[in-house]
Amino acid sequence: MAALTISPEDEKRVKALGFLNNKGTDNFSGRVITVNGKITASQAKCIAEAAELFGNGIVTFTTRLTVECQGIPYDKIEDFRSYIAKEGLVTGGTGAKVRPVVSCKGTTCQYGLIDTFTLSEEIHERFFNGYADVKLPHKFKIAVGGCPNNCVKPDLNDLGIIGQRIPNFDENSCKGCKKCSVMTACPVGAAQVVDGILKINKDECTNCGRCTTKCLFNAMKDAKTGYKIYIGGRWGKRVARGITIDKIFTDKEEALDVIEKAILLYKEKGKAGERLSQTIERIGFENFQAELLSNAPLDRKQEILNS
Repeated sequence: MAALTISPEDEKRVKALGFLNNKGTDNFSGRVITVNGKITASQAKCIAEAAELFGNGIVTFTTRLTVECQGIPYDKIEDFRSYIAKEGLVTGGTGAKVRPVVSCKGTTCQYGLIDTFTLSEEIHERFFNGYADVKLPHKFKIAVGGCPNNCVKPDLNDLGIIGQRIPNFDENSCKGCKKCSVMTACPVGAAQVVDGILKINKDECTNCGRCTTKCLFNAMKDAKTGYKIYIGGRWGKRVARGITIDKIFTDKEEALDVIEKAILLYKEKGKAGERLSQTIERIGFENFQAELLSNAPLDRKQEILNS
């Protein structure tokens, strides 16, 4: 094997640009940011061309929905970056900061309740790009899921959003049908006819929305779209499942503000090398949630960012 010639300083420098060393070589994998796992055909073509021109022609996909081109020599890194830039593509996604957003298919899926692509693009612009220069105690991962099927595992991210469709049951319109179409549609058994009237157990209901169009007598109408937020999830050597914030948000901007407040609180209260789950465990979820549901973190935003 040829002797390695790249200094640790140079390796660290290009890692910050999204280039990870291929173990035992002077070559690197360039991590291309896809925003949310969605790229155009022309972008895919550009990535493939760049992989052949500057790397070994191998393209891999990460669990965070970024694309890595392998085998790029150190002296070809800038050429690679310039080539993909013509299609609006950039490299990155490493370091103690907000990481690339993961999104499911959203409304292209039969179960999708929210447009996850549009929402995750907003999150990408506001927090991945907008907070690109903000150093955090550790990585901060965000996932956006379109429904309670949890395909992108929002509860195993530092912050996860799940689309909700909140039933609005009008008891006065219920006929207590012996074969209730709402009860039949509920996949978790939260809807049951009891003593001739439909009852929905809110503790069991996942707000999947499958029942909201099923009642023949219009007892289920005007269901609200919402956003359920998990905080403090983590996957890896030490697994932690995110805790659900008590409130389901029906206003998208309010949900986005919660993301910003979580990032600010993590920067302010987290210790170096500590994941958000550990920060929350140390200071207490109730205390953390109380600040998330207040405006205090945004009120002292500049102070936190300047610290």
